[in-house]
Amino acid sequence: MSVALAIFLATIVASVVGLFVAPKVIERSLFRPYWFLRARQYDTIVTSGFVHADLSHLIFNLMTYFFFAFPLQRQIGAGAFAALYVIGLVVSDIGTYFKHRSDPQYASLGASGAISAVLFASIVYFPAQKLFILPFPVPIPAPLFAIGYVAYSWYSARHPRGRINHDAHLGGALAGLAFVLVTDPRAYAGLIATVLG
Repeated sequence: MSVALAIFLATIVASVVGLFVAPKVIERSLFRPYWFLRARQYDTIVTSGFVHADLSHLIFNLMTYFFFAFPLQRQIGAGAFAALYVIGLVVSDIGTYFKHRSDPQYASLGASGAISAVLFASIVYFPAQKLFILPFPVPIPAPLFAIGYVAYSWYSARHPRGRINHDAHLGGALAGLAFVLVTDPRAYAGLIATVLG
């Protein structure tokens, strides 16, 4: 089983169990910046990325993951993909930690930060790819989708609802771009050529 598929299935299982079978799974997995160091909840910086607030949150994240993760793993290899995903999870929560470290009530969850890292790394490698997103009947260029994804995240972070960590999207995006810059800087040549036309 590939790393990308294992992450995909683990996210589905953890989220579905937490949402419909054992809600304590979600409560235990939440990333709580205030308690991260005080209660030594170090594992939650990773576990929070495998649970979701509701079914629509899970579907949106996994749809994005599905389109971009599997081609990216074939391009960079399983080891690099695993490293990117974990780095995306951790880095995307750093800003959240500093923003909410004094708020004992704040908690967040979701794979959005790691998936954002995957999305933006994938766009560097495959800048010409297009995808269909329902209900839009036209193919959307990957760079345009990425811009829309960040715009949606920015808006949602300023109009928060529930425990979805929209702030993590930007951190994940930067992590994905930085990962490719460090591990394979030549990949940016194709992106630049595509953007400049």
